[in-house]
Amino acid sequence: MKAMLSTRVGGPETLELTELPDPVAKPGEVVVAVKACGVNYPDVIIIEDKYQFKPERPFAPGGEIAGVVESLGEGVTSLKVGDRVIGQAGWGGMSEKIALDARRCTPMPEGMPFEEGAAFFLTYGTSYHALKQRAAIKPGESLLVLGAAGGVGLAAVELGKAMGAKVIAAASTQEKVDLAIKHGAQSGMVYPLGPFDKDGKKALGAAFKDAVPKDGVDVIYDAVGGDYAEASLRAIAWEGRFLVIGFPSGIPSIPLNLTLLKGCQIVGVFWGAFTTKQPADNAVNIKEMLQMYAGGKIRPYVSSTFSLAEAGKAITELAERRAKGKVVVTL
Repeated sequence: MKAMLSTRVGGPETLELTELPDPVAKPGEVVVAVKACGVNYPDVIIIEDKYQFKPERPFAPGGEIAGVVESLGEGVTSLKVGDRVIGQAGWGGMSEKIALDARRCTPMPEGMPFEEGAAFFLTYGTSYHALKQRAAIKPGESLLVLGAAGGVGLAAVELGKAMGAKVIAAASTQEKVDLAIKHGAQSGMVYPLGPFDKDGKKALGAAFKDAVPKDGVDVIYDAVGGDYAEASLRAIAWEGRFLVIGFPSGIPSIPLNLTLLKGCQIVGVFWGAFTTKQPADNAVNIKEMLQMYAGGKIRPYVSSTFSLAEAGKAITELAERRAKGKVVVTL
């Protein structure tokens, strides 16, 4: 089989398309013929050894896949050969076949395209866990989403609307804001690109305050980081919740006196750890998300697809923040 491998630390240009032996399912595992692999921000940083997990090289990036079960390991009864499944891999998805623990595979809804299946769990799983378990968002509350046209951001917009929140989209271009509004945001703002000097940071904070309700926004979903974190936090409401999602603009330093003055919470969101530490809660989330998909309330927006040989280009599109919605590698 072919696989796009990280053989040394570096950017997408270091990836190598390689022939490998087909995987064999161990007890409790299934081998899945991969039809599509979602591209996510962890793929950008895992090949640079900057992610929480550092797999032994060589490895293929790609944390979520959709495909067809090809063979079963000993003891697997929950799936059968030929089943269409979504797999949560962590890494290894940018390959023609992958062996996965059967418990990490979920049957795909009837009619769901493979591209949407591969674009579903990481973004919607992260955002649903953030809004449900970490923010406990309530109907009628306001939600500000930074990076609202990206994969997790657009998922947060759709889920926020489905959960009854009033969603405000924040993104770097009007085109991206318009996309978020099309997917359920009630209003939006375009924020400038950094870096920012002292006056620039002050103006950025004022822009966030102008975009949210007069008394501040109840929940902030920050998938951007950098200087945008503190600036947006200044627009939070009393007892608001600030969700830490990711840092494509850098890891921020936030003065904690702001949390005192606002009586607010800064809440970390690590969906990958949640799935292993609270598997029963994650299973409920998955069931509820699939029900929302079946009801037409959420649907992955796949803006571009690449072949396996072009997987480096797919990761580059994400790294350079040109992606809208999800980027998918198809096989």
